This record gives sequence, structure tokens and C-alpha cells, in this order.
Amino acid sequence: MAATKQSWLDDKAQTPLIDGYVQTLGTFVDAMADGRIDDRELKDQEQRLVGVLKEVEPTLNDTQHAQVTKLLCELTAYNVKQTLNSLQSARPKTKFRG
Repeated sequence: MAATKQSWLDDKAQTPLIDGYVQTLGTFVDAMADGRIDDRELKDQEQRLVGVLKEVEPTLNDTQHAQVTKLLCELTAYNVKQTLNSLQSARPKTKFRG
């Protein structure tokens, strides 16, 4: 990620910009290239996440830690809901009648 501060929100639309930033991560783009995520790619992502958590967590005071914890939980919930919504929207609307 860039050293300059990137806004987390689109001020006009009041929507998160994080997804757009994710799509510029080389490791994400490489993993998504074949349209599937294998166990190794998921494990590698987990290791990168753990590394960043270990780097950032000790730099936060108690108030910041609580705020960032809440932020991470809300972001994770949003991502799961967004993924499920996309999957549900992609399902055929009619039932198969064989």
C-alpha cells in the first residue's frame, strides 16, 4: 500500500473504498487470476494478515485498539454479507423442473 494516507470512504457516495484498494494488491490479483482460491493462497493471506496485525496492534493505545477492533469486525461482517449477497444474486431465479 502507498505511504500516503488513503481515504477509507468515498465522501460523495459514503461508501467504502477498501475493496478498490484490495483489487490493486498484487498478491490478491495473482490469487484471483484463475478464479479460485486454493488452500495455499488462503494460508498465505492468513500469514500476511497475522504479520500486519502483529505490526499494528502494539502501536495502538487502548481507545484506538477498541476502535480498530470494532472497525475490523464491521469490515469482516460487511465483506461476508457482500459475498453472500453476490452469490445469492447470481443464483438462477427459477426452479429447475426436470
